[in-house]
Amino acid sequence: METNILRRFVGALFAAGVLGISIELCFLGHTEDRLQLVPLVLLGLGLVAQIWLVWRPSSASLRAFRSLMLLFVLSGFVGVYLHYSANVEFELEMYPSRRGLELVREALTGALPALAPATMMHLGFLGLASTYRYLKGATQ
Repeated sequence: METNILRRFVGALFAAGVLGISIELCFLGHTEDRLQLVPLVLLGLGLVAQIWLVWRPSSASLRAFRSLMLLFVLSGFVGVYLHYSANVEFELEMYPSRRGLELVREALTGALPALAPATMMHLGFLGLASTYRYLKGATQ
């Protein structure tokens, strides 16, 4: 019983996070090229998969949701890399002599929020946590 309540709460946090990040990315215009659409597509698919899992719990819906959550985590790593490397490139264009910790600090605090894509990792792990003992809990 307690597992079900906790799972639902974590699932609700996941859904709220997906909606919030989706809205923010749209407001920020994170749609300039295909690569920027990846998180929006994943967020939409994640929400659809969560709805499918809640309404029709099955091993197929569980596998689909968990697979998407792994893609969330992967996209977060890729996004952090892309944001960081774009900031490094910009910093080196502006200040070619920057190196070491100074370059890292400036890249982390640059025009693109270098750590913001880690939110996708956070949501992916939250989604995975919401499926802990899912099918066993759904039948209790």
